[in-house]
Amino acid sequence: MQATTTNRTFLKTYGNILLMLGGVIIGCILGIVFGEKIEVIKPIGDVFLNLLFTAVIPLVFFTIAASIASIDQSQKFGKLMGVMLLVFISTVLIAAITTIIAVYFFPINAIHTNSSFVATATQNENKSLGEVIVNMLTVDDVYKLFSRTNMLPLMIFSGIVGFAVLRAGEKGKPFLHFLQSGSEVLTRFLLFVMKLAPIGLGAYFASQVGVLGPQLLGSYAKALGIFHGVCLFYFVVGFSSYAFIAGGWKAVKIYWKNNIAPSATAIGTCSSIATIPVNLLAANNMRIPPYIGNIAIPLGATLHKDGSGISSIIKIAAVFALFHKPFTGVDVWLIALLVTVIVSMVEGGIPSGGYLGELLVLSVYNFPPEAFPVVIILGTLVDPVATIMNVTCDTAAAMLVSRIMEGKNWMKLARN
Repeated sequence: MQATTTNRTFLKTYGNILLMLGGVIIGCILGIVFGEKIEVIKPIGDVFLNLLFTAVIPLVFFTIAASIASIDQSQKFGKLMGVMLLVFISTVLIAAITTIIAVYFFPINAIHTNSSFVATATQNENKSLGEVIVNMLTVDDVYKLFSRTNMLPLMIFSGIVGFAVLRAGEKGKPFLHFLQSGSEVLTRFLLFVMKLAPIGLGAYFASQVGVLGPQLLGSYAKALGIFHGVCLFYFVVGFSSYAFIAGGWKAVKIYWKNNIAPSATAIGTCSSIATIPVNLLAANNMRIPPYIGNIAIPLGATLHKDGSGISSIIKIAAVFALFHKPFTGVDVWLIALLVTVIVSMVEGGIPSGGYLGELLVLSVYNFPPEAFPVVIILGTLVDPVATIMNVTCDTAAAMLVSRIMEGKNWMKLARN
């Protein structure tokens, strides 16, 4: 009976991932067997991607605007909130920079393919950094906001609309209800579209492997190898360093002693939100003051994702390799860091928020839709390990916040 319950829990947690990967594997096999002839089924994948694009774009608007408009104005954020956000952003940037360094020394292999395929991603190469930033943040007409090529301007617009509704008070309540209703309806729509993912992605990968060849799979293996190598290094060295900065070797010891349960829960549930109760208990055992832990852990589950920061850089580098673009240069790296911070802080509040990250990558760098399945599958493959990283970084960040808020003796104060 217990084995049956365990199997059901496993299938409930990983069932969708397994179906998606199964569809992709079958598609890859068909691509290898039939070669370029399999491209005849590519329209099936195109239909899936078009449905996904049309679902995600309005969902981003409704969800971000509704989330901001629903903020309880009686809450006082003050110094604690400022310190938390500073620590959250800092650790995500450190994780992303570590990944950029790894990719620089171990670049992902470029895929040899036809020039027309590569040419689709070269539209921005002759623009200055200033022009790229302007186009990345703004549009010159409102109808352009609701295009998958302008994700960041849409997010900025959605945030401003949310604040405007918040400031409108009672008069804005009807519009708030409209935003909340729209968010719920489009979430259901997106969930329905994702039921088609095994078929749609399978068809798309059959076409890509048929045209590009098995070398595409080799690039995936290299990207995944770098991702797991960076995660292992950051998990051991990074989090230990944060704990040491917070409270010396005693903090490192107590951190790892109480980090096993949250890590195991993250593997079992593949969800940052589901690990909040275990992480709260771990934070208490780590002597993190309750007024910090009880806010940092739930808030961190949504806004603080070092694992997502690492995976974001890997996805960007993989797509650059796909289109023969060098992932080098300060301007390229700065934009990648900006995208990473935005994705890590926004995607947790949006259903299937990982797809927002993929779309934002395509939008900012002006990549064509052919890149979307690549980042979707990479995101799916790295999700379990990324979840462990996301969960583990919250208690490490809470330790750093405790050090800043309570001083170097915060562990002794908590014990007393």
